[in-house]
Amino acid sequence: MRAHILEVHGADSVELFKALASETRVRILELLAQGKRNINELGQALGISQPAVTKHTQILEQIGLIQTEYRSGVQGMQKRCRLAYDRFIISFEPTSPSDDRVEEIAMPIGLYTLVNPTPTCGLANRERIIGFLDDPQSFFEPERATAQLLWMAEGFVEYVFPCTLGAGTEIRRLELLMEVCSEAPNYNNDYPSDITLWINGVEIGTWTSPGDFGGRRGRLNPPWWNDYMTQYGMLKIWSVDAEGSYVDGAPVSDVTIADLMLAPHYPIIVRIGVKPDAEHVGGFNLFGKGFGNYEQDLVLRLHYVTRGRDGRSETVFAREGGESK
Repeated sequence: MRAHILEVHGADSVELFKALASETRVRILELLAQGKRNINELGQALGISQPAVTKHTQILEQIGLIQTEYRSGVQGMQKRCRLAYDRFIISFEPTSPSDDRVEEIAMPIGLYTLVNPTPTCGLANRERIIGFLDDPQSFFEPERATAQLLWMAEGFVEYVFPCTLGAGTEIRRLELLMEVCSEAPNYNNDYPSDITLWINGVEIGTWTSPGDFGGRRGRLNPPWWNDYMTQYGMLKIWSVDAEGSYVDGAPVSDVTIADLMLAPHYPIIVRIGVKPDAEHVGGFNLFGKGFGNYEQDLVLRLHYVTRGRDGRSETVFAREGGESK
Protein backbone atom coordinates (compact mmCIF):
# COMPACT_ATOMS: atom_id res chain seq x y z
CA MET A 1 0.00 0.00 0.00
CA ARG A 2 1.32 3.45 -0.95
CA ALA A 3 2.47 5.54 2.00
CA HIS A 4 1.96 8.93 0.24
CA ILE A 5 5.59 9.95 0.74
CA LEU A 6 7.87 10.78 -2.18
CA GLU A 7 11.56 10.21 -1.46
CA VAL A 8 14.11 11.42 -4.03
CA HIS A 9 17.87 11.80 -4.04
CA GLY A 10 19.57 15.08 -4.84
CA ALA A 11 20.60 14.05 -8.34
CA ASP A 12 17.00 13.13 -9.17
CA SER A 13 15.37 16.24 -7.67
CA VAL A 14 16.21 18.88 -10.31
CA GLU A 15 12.87 18.57 -12.11
CA LEU A 16 11.07 18.61 -8.77
CA PHE A 17 12.75 21.91 -7.83
CA LYS A 18 11.83 23.34 -11.23
CA ALA A 19 8.18 22.42 -10.68
CA LEU A 20 8.21 24.10 -7.26
CA ALA A 21 9.96 27.26 -8.55
CA SER A 22 6.58 28.96 -8.88
CA GLU A 23 4.54 30.58 -6.14
CA THR A 24 1.35 29.70 -8.02
CA ARG A 25 2.19 26.00 -8.18
CA VAL A 26 3.08 25.96 -4.49
CA ARG A 27 -0.27 27.61 -3.73
CA ILE A 28 -2.02 24.93 -5.81
CA LEU A 29 -0.38 22.24 -3.68
CA GLU A 30 -1.45 24.04 -0.50
CA LEU A 31 -5.06 24.21 -1.75
CA LEU A 32 -5.07 20.54 -2.73
CA ALA A 33 -3.75 19.63 0.71
CA GLN A 34 -7.19 20.76 1.96
CA GLY A 35 -9.00 18.45 -0.45
CA LYS A 36 -9.74 17.71 -4.11
CA ARG A 37 -10.57 20.68 -6.36
CA ASN A 38 -11.42 21.16 -9.99
CA ILE A 39 -9.72 23.60 -12.35
CA ASN A 40 -12.44 26.23 -11.94
CA GLU A 41 -12.25 26.09 -8.13
CA LEU A 42 -8.47 26.47 -8.22
CA GLY A 43 -8.74 29.41 -10.60
CA GLN A 44 -11.25 31.18 -8.36
CA ALA A 45 -9.13 30.63 -5.25
CA LEU A 46 -5.98 31.88 -6.99
CA GLY A 47 -7.57 34.65 -9.01
CA ILE A 48 -6.14 33.43 -12.34
CA SER A 49 -7.64 32.14 -15.57
CA GLN A 50 -8.55 28.51 -16.18
CA PRO A 51 -5.97 28.13 -19.00
CA ALA A 52 -3.25 29.34 -16.62
CA VAL A 53 -4.39 26.87 -13.93
CA THR A 54 -4.42 24.07 -16.51
CA LYS A 55 -0.83 24.83 -17.50
CA HIS A 56 0.39 24.82 -13.89
CA THR A 57 -1.46 21.60 -13.03
CA GLN A 58 -0.02 19.90 -16.10
CA ILE A 59 3.50 20.66 -14.85
CA LEU A 60 2.68 19.32 -11.38
CA GLU A 61 1.07 16.23 -12.89
CA GLN A 62 4.04 15.54 -15.17
CA ILE A 63 6.43 15.58 -12.21
CA GLY A 64 4.06 13.28 -10.26
CA LEU A 65 3.09 15.65 -7.43
CA ILE A 66 -0.63 15.65 -8.27
CA GLN A 67 -3.08 13.30 -9.95
CA THR A 68 -6.09 14.28 -12.02
CA GLU A 69 -9.32 12.64 -13.11
CA TYR A 70 -12.33 13.67 -15.15
CA ARG A 71 -15.78 13.67 -13.54
CA SER A 72 -19.15 14.69 -14.91
CA GLY A 73 -20.34 18.05 -13.65
CA VAL A 74 -23.21 20.52 -14.11
CA GLN A 75 -21.61 21.88 -17.29
CA GLY A 76 -20.12 18.71 -18.73
CA MET A 77 -16.88 17.01 -17.75
CA GLN A 78 -14.65 18.64 -15.17
CA LYS A 79 -11.02 17.93 -14.35
CA ARG A 80 -10.47 17.29 -10.65
CA CYS A 81 -7.05 17.39 -9.03
CA ARG A 82 -5.69 15.83 -5.85
CA LEU A 83 -2.31 15.48 -4.16
CA ALA A 84 -0.33 12.37 -5.05
CA TYR A 85 1.86 12.70 -1.95
CA ASP A 86 1.41 14.32 1.44
CA ARG A 87 5.12 14.81 1.99
CA PHE A 88 8.32 14.55 0.01
CA ILE A 89 11.85 14.03 1.26
CA ILE A 90 14.97 15.07 -0.64
CA SER A 91 18.20 13.35 0.35
CA PHE A 92 21.65 14.59 -0.64
CA GLU A 93 23.43 11.58 0.82
CA PRO A 94 25.55 9.66 -1.71
CA THR A 95 23.65 6.73 -3.14
CA SER A 96 24.90 3.27 -2.28
CA PRO A 97 26.42 1.21 -5.09
CA SER A 98 24.52 -1.82 -3.83
CA ASP A 99 21.12 -2.80 -5.17
CA ASP A 100 18.96 -1.51 -2.31
CA ARG A 101 15.47 -3.01 -2.48
CA VAL A 102 12.44 -2.22 -0.35
CA GLU A 103 9.82 -4.52 1.14
CA GLU A 104 6.77 -2.54 2.37
CA ILE A 105 4.03 -3.91 4.64
CA ALA A 106 0.92 -1.93 5.61
CA MET A 107 -0.77 -2.93 8.89
CA PRO A 108 -4.33 -1.77 9.76
CA ILE A 109 -4.20 -0.24 13.23
CA GLY A 110 -6.95 -2.56 14.49
CA LEU A 111 -4.91 -5.71 13.81
CA TYR A 112 -2.80 -5.49 16.97
CA THR A 113 -1.80 -8.66 18.81
CA LEU A 114 -1.41 -7.18 22.31
CA VAL A 115 -2.85 -4.06 23.92
CA ASN A 116 -2.88 -2.45 27.36
CA PRO A 117 -5.09 0.68 27.27
CA THR A 118 -5.92 3.11 30.07
CA PRO A 119 -8.83 5.61 29.82
CA THR A 120 -9.33 7.96 28.17
CA CYS A 121 -9.33 5.30 25.45
CA GLY A 122 -11.30 3.95 22.54
CA LEU A 123 -11.47 2.86 18.92
CA ALA A 124 -13.44 4.04 15.92
CA ASN A 125 -13.98 2.92 12.35
CA ARG A 126 -15.51 4.87 9.49
CA GLU A 127 -19.05 4.18 10.71
CA ARG A 128 -19.04 4.34 14.51
CA ILE A 129 -17.29 4.08 17.86
CA ILE A 130 -16.35 0.45 18.49
CA GLY A 131 -17.79 -0.78 21.80
CA PHE A 132 -17.90 1.94 24.45
CA LEU A 133 -15.80 5.00 25.12
CA ASP A 134 -13.19 4.67 27.89
CA ASP A 135 -13.84 0.93 28.28
CA PRO A 136 -10.62 -1.12 27.83
CA GLN A 137 -12.76 -4.20 27.09
CA SER A 138 -13.78 -2.59 23.81
CA PHE A 139 -10.26 -3.20 22.53
CA PHE A 140 -11.08 -6.92 22.41
CA GLU A 141 -14.27 -6.61 20.37
CA PRO A 142 -14.04 -8.58 17.08
CA GLU A 143 -14.98 -5.37 15.26
CA ARG A 144 -11.66 -3.85 16.34
CA ALA A 145 -10.15 -5.29 13.13
CA THR A 146 -11.96 -2.49 11.25
CA ALA A 147 -10.59 0.32 13.46
CA GLN A 148 -9.22 3.40 11.74
CA LEU A 149 -8.50 5.38 14.92
CA LEU A 150 -7.15 4.15 18.25
CA TRP A 151 -6.39 6.18 21.37
CA MET A 152 -5.37 5.73 25.01
CA ALA A 153 -4.17 7.99 27.84
CA GLU A 154 -1.54 5.45 28.96
CA GLY A 155 -0.39 2.00 27.94
CA PHE A 156 0.80 0.42 24.70
CA VAL A 157 -0.29 -1.41 21.59
CA GLU A 158 1.74 -4.13 19.85
CA TYR A 159 1.74 -5.43 16.26
CA VAL A 160 3.41 -8.40 14.59
CA PHE A 161 4.58 -7.72 11.04
CA PRO A 162 5.46 -10.66 8.79
CA CYS A 163 8.92 -10.77 7.20
CA THR A 164 8.71 -12.69 3.94
CA LEU A 165 12.24 -11.94 2.74
CA GLY A 166 14.07 -15.04 1.59
CA ALA A 167 17.31 -16.55 2.81
CA GLY A 168 20.39 -14.67 1.68
CA THR A 169 18.93 -11.21 2.25
CA GLU A 170 20.51 -8.60 4.50
CA ILE A 171 18.22 -5.96 6.04
CA ARG A 172 20.13 -2.69 6.12
CA ARG A 173 17.45 -0.22 7.20
CA LEU A 174 14.06 -0.41 8.90
CA GLU A 175 11.48 2.38 8.73
CA LEU A 176 8.14 2.70 10.48
CA LEU A 177 5.69 5.36 9.33
CA MET A 178 2.74 6.42 11.49
CA GLU A 179 0.34 9.31 11.93
CA VAL A 180 0.32 9.93 15.67
CA CYS A 181 -0.30 12.56 18.37
CA SER A 182 -0.95 12.83 22.11
CA GLU A 183 -4.25 11.91 23.79
CA ALA A 184 -6.14 14.39 25.96
CA PRO A 185 -9.86 14.53 26.79
CA ASN A 186 -11.47 15.99 23.64
CA TYR A 187 -8.33 17.69 22.26
CA ASN A 188 -5.55 19.95 23.51
CA ASN A 189 -3.01 21.35 21.07
CA ASP A 190 -0.55 21.98 23.91
CA TYR A 191 -0.39 18.57 25.60
CA PRO A 192 3.05 16.90 25.32
CA SER A 193 3.44 13.14 25.44
CA ASP A 194 6.60 11.01 25.36
CA ILE A 195 5.80 8.26 22.83
CA THR A 196 8.25 5.35 22.72
CA LEU A 197 8.86 2.73 20.03
CA TRP A 198 10.16 -0.81 20.59
CA ILE A 199 11.21 -3.26 17.84
CA ASN A 200 11.57 -6.93 18.80
CA GLY A 201 11.65 -5.90 22.45
CA VAL A 202 14.46 -3.37 21.92
CA GLU A 203 13.68 0.22 22.88
CA ILE A 204 14.39 2.36 19.81
CA GLY A 205 13.81 5.77 21.34
CA THR A 206 11.23 8.33 22.40
CA TRP A 207 9.63 11.20 20.51
CA THR A 208 7.69 13.93 22.32
CA SER A 209 4.41 14.77 20.64
CA PRO A 210 3.58 18.45 21.22
CA GLY A 211 -0.16 17.96 21.55
CA ASP A 212 -3.47 16.26 20.80
CA PHE A 213 -4.47 18.14 17.68
CA GLY A 214 -7.88 19.66 16.97
CA GLY A 215 -9.52 22.94 16.11
CA ARG A 216 -9.75 22.09 12.41
CA ARG A 217 -11.05 18.88 10.90
CA GLY A 218 -8.78 16.11 9.71
CA ARG A 219 -9.28 15.88 5.98
CA LEU A 220 -10.13 12.13 6.06
CA ASN A 221 -12.43 12.11 9.09
CA PRO A 222 -15.98 10.77 8.48
CA PRO A 223 -18.82 13.32 8.75
CA TRP A 224 -20.17 11.87 12.00
CA TRP A 225 -16.90 12.49 13.90
CA ASN A 226 -17.42 15.43 16.28
CA ASP A 227 -15.42 18.64 15.85
CA TYR A 228 -14.49 18.73 19.54
CA MET A 229 -12.63 15.42 19.30
CA THR A 230 -9.06 14.71 18.16
CA GLN A 231 -8.78 15.53 14.45
CA TYR A 232 -5.35 14.64 13.09
CA GLY A 233 -1.78 13.71 13.97
CA MET A 234 1.75 14.25 12.71
CA LEU A 235 3.29 11.88 10.18
CA LYS A 236 6.47 10.54 11.77
CA ILE A 237 9.13 8.34 10.20
CA TRP A 238 11.11 6.19 12.64
CA SER A 239 14.22 4.57 11.17
CA VAL A 240 17.04 2.29 12.28
CA ASP A 241 20.23 1.60 10.30
CA ALA A 242 23.84 0.65 10.92
CA GLU A 243 24.59 4.03 12.53
CA GLY A 244 21.68 4.42 14.95
CA SER A 245 17.98 5.24 15.33
CA TYR A 246 16.15 8.37 14.20
CA VAL A 247 12.81 10.14 14.02
CA ASP A 248 12.48 12.20 10.84
CA GLY A 249 16.26 12.01 10.51
CA ALA A 250 16.98 13.35 14.03
CA PRO A 251 18.94 10.90 16.25
CA VAL A 252 17.00 9.39 19.17
CA SER A 253 19.33 6.57 20.27
CA ASP A 254 22.43 4.54 19.40
CA VAL A 255 20.40 1.38 18.73
CA THR A 256 21.47 -0.08 15.37
CA ILE A 257 19.89 -2.49 12.93
CA ALA A 258 22.13 -5.28 14.25
CA ASP A 259 20.62 -4.84 17.74
CA LEU A 260 17.16 -5.76 16.45
CA MET A 261 18.10 -9.34 15.47
CA LEU A 262 16.08 -9.18 12.25
CA ALA A 263 16.12 -12.30 10.10
CA PRO A 264 14.34 -13.63 7.01
CA HIS A 265 11.08 -15.51 7.74
CA TYR A 266 10.99 -14.23 11.35
CA PRO A 267 8.18 -11.85 12.37
CA ILE A 268 8.95 -8.31 13.50
CA ILE A 269 7.27 -7.16 16.72
CA VAL A 270 6.45 -3.45 16.92
CA ARG A 271 5.28 -1.84 20.16
CA ILE A 272 4.10 1.76 20.48
CA GLY A 273 3.40 3.17 23.91
CA VAL A 274 4.01 5.63 26.72
CA LYS A 275 6.16 4.46 29.61
CA PRO A 276 4.54 4.96 33.05
CA ASP A 277 7.66 6.80 34.29
CA ALA A 278 7.89 9.11 31.27
CA GLU A 279 8.30 12.82 31.91
CA HIS A 280 5.19 13.53 29.83
CA VAL A 281 2.54 10.83 30.20
CA GLY A 282 0.13 12.15 27.63
CA GLY A 283 -1.02 9.02 25.82
CA PHE A 284 -1.32 8.70 22.06
CA ASN A 285 -3.68 8.55 19.09
CA LEU A 286 -2.88 6.30 16.13
CA PHE A 287 -4.57 7.09 12.82
CA GLY A 288 -5.42 4.63 10.07
CA LYS A 289 -6.13 5.40 6.44
CA GLY A 290 -9.70 6.53 7.19
CA PHE A 291 -8.94 9.22 9.82
CA GLY A 292 -6.61 12.19 10.17
CA ASN A 293 -4.69 13.76 7.30
CA TYR A 294 -2.69 10.88 5.81
CA GLU A 295 -4.34 8.06 3.88
CA GLN A 296 -2.25 5.21 5.26
CA ASP A 297 -2.15 2.62 8.03
CA LEU A 298 1.03 1.73 9.92
CA VAL A 299 3.70 1.14 7.27
CA LEU A 300 6.85 -0.92 7.82
CA ARG A 301 9.63 -0.67 5.25
CA LEU A 302 12.60 -3.01 5.07
CA HIS A 303 15.52 -1.86 2.91
CA TYR A 304 17.61 -4.87 1.97
CA VAL A 305 20.11 -6.41 -0.43
CA THR A 306 20.23 -9.98 -1.70
CA ARG A 307 23.52 -11.79 -1.42
CA GLY A 308 25.01 -14.64 -3.45
CA ARG A 309 26.41 -17.84 -2.04
CA ASP A 310 29.80 -16.28 -1.43
CA GLY A 311 28.26 -13.37 0.51
CA ARG A 312 28.58 -10.74 -2.21
CA SER A 313 25.60 -8.63 -3.21
CA GLU A 314 23.77 -9.14 -6.48
CA THR A 315 25.08 -5.90 -7.92
CA VAL A 316 28.69 -7.04 -7.41
CA PHE A 317 27.91 -10.17 -9.43
CA ALA A 318 26.46 -8.03 -12.21
CA ARG A 319 29.42 -5.65 -12.37
CA GLU A 320 31.88 -8.51 -12.43
CA GLY A 321 30.02 -10.32 -15.19
CA GLY A 322 28.62 -13.21 -13.13
CA GLU A 323 25.04 -14.27 -12.79
CA SER A 324 22.82 -12.91 -10.04
CA LYS A 325 20.97 -15.21 -7.71
